[in-house]
Amino acid sequence: MPRKTVPVNLSESEVARLAQWIRSGSTPQQVVLRSRIIQAAASGKQDKQIAVALGIRRRMAARWRHRVRQQGIGCVWGIASGRGRKTRISAGKIATMVEATLHAHPAGSTHWSTRTLAKAYGVSKNTVHRLWQDQNLKPHLHRSFKLSRDPKFLEKLTDVVGVYLTPPQNAVVLCVDEKSQIQALDRTQPGLPLKRGRCGTFTHDYKRHGTTTLFAALQMLEGRVIGECYSRHRHQEFLRFLRRLDAEFPEATALHLILDNYGTHGHERVRRWLAKHPRFVLHFIPTSSSWLNLVERWFEELSEKAVRRGVFHSVADLQQAIGDFLTVWNANPKPFVWTASIEKILEKLAKCKRRLEEIHPGSTEPKRRK
Repeated sequence: MPRKTVPVNLSESEVARLAQWIRSGSTPQQVVLRSRIIQAAASGKQDKQIAVALGIRRRMAARWRHRVRQQGIGCVWGIASGRGRKTRISAGKIATMVEATLHAHPAGSTHWSTRTLAKAYGVSKNTVHRLWQDQNLKPHLHRSFKLSRDPKFLEKLTDVVGVYLTPPQNAVVLCVDEKSQIQALDRTQPGLPLKRGRCGTFTHDYKRHGTTTLFAALQMLEGRVIGECYSRHRHQEFLRFLRRLDAEFPEATALHLILDNYGTHGHERVRRWLAKHPRFVLHFIPTSSSWLNLVERWFEELSEKAVRRGVFHSVADLQQAIGDFLTVWNANPKPFVWTASIEKILEKLAKCKRRLEEIHPGSTEPKRRK
């Protein structure tokens, strides 16, 4: 009689963990294969069925079935004893290299590379690369970040996020901002087109043909964008854009505008005009918090898909490209959905403040004007 395969029983959390390892792009392929074996075994498949489906030997499927039953799913990340080259680096040296990566830097540089750290500690660059992968260290990457010091931060945050999560009834929410100094850049030579095995190219140098400023209003619920290009971004241009918004929507509709604290938005003439048009309700985001304005996300789409790689022989060409992008976007608009709650934002900011205070005491306190 054929030998009966012993089943593998996993909890829901273990099944979810296996699926996570399989989906992750950073999981080594041998771990992905072992995870697929265990996943199939847990679903009730026999070793022979698993071997045929995954293109492996039946003995391999049986071996990992037995190991997981004995050691748990964590063993799929291990290496069998006696296999492979043994490491020659002590645990103390590894800890020292990790500490140097986190809290030191080489002379004359802002961060380590695999070669500079390898030279400093007498190991190979591949060893450093593997160490950084194991510890999830990425000293070559850097992101911009700034905490707002607005004394009314919580008040403004609550107001803006409240509008996002609970939009007012019988009203339109518009995220308004201007993208200034968009350059009409022309290349000094024609570039090469995209082909198999080679990306498209353009010259590193360029000719400047002037700039334009785009005033844009993103309709939060529909994703539609109203935009106009102007040569400058003063309060006069902002008033012209407000008049455009006033004409765009029925008079009975209240317009709630999310916008930043730029000087033109609070100009005296602007305030007088808004006083005569009470259907405009302004919600100001905190200072240094442009991430709260959803139209910034749309500006990123515009830059990446219409401006950054463009070649413009004049400002008119640039404005035409922006207008074309607006037309295509509004033909099939996709709204950006805000999901972060006030509690989650405050929790994350509190964590950042604590960490900054540990490193730079007093750096998060509001600066007083003299």
